[in-house]
Amino acid sequence: QVQLAEFGGGLVQAGGSLRLSCQASGRPLSNFAMGWFRQAPGKEREFVAAANWSGSSKYYADSVKGRFTISRDTAKGLVHLLMNSLKPEDAAVYFCAADPNGSRRIPPPMDQSEYEYWGKGTQVTVSS
Repeated sequence: QVQLAEFGGGLVQAGGSLRLSCQASGRPLSNFAMGWFRQAPGKEREFVAAANWSGSSKYYADSVKGRFTISRDTAKGLVHLLMNSLKPEDAAVYFCAADPNGSRRIPPPMDQSEYEYWGKGTQVTVSS
């Protein structure tokens, strides 16, 4: 079992930046591939970014490529999502998730059905 808790969400103006963090507890983070997903009102949850166990392999949705960066501090049990040049369409609840079976896959998994553990999410609002 691993518990995940996201934090760092909030209100930001379009063009601004925000860094989300996900604190994992219960098991070492090195056992998991880690992903970020988001869900906007009235829309399905979608993939944002993922990193393998070491962070050496990362994968991004086309909509955020070049603007968002996923990183992980395995020793501290943290995964971050740095979001730059935010757009109103980036507004959503952001979730981090852990995949115990895909930790060494390259690229890391982007299918949310492969992620077994989920946080409760943190809200990101982008004003235009």
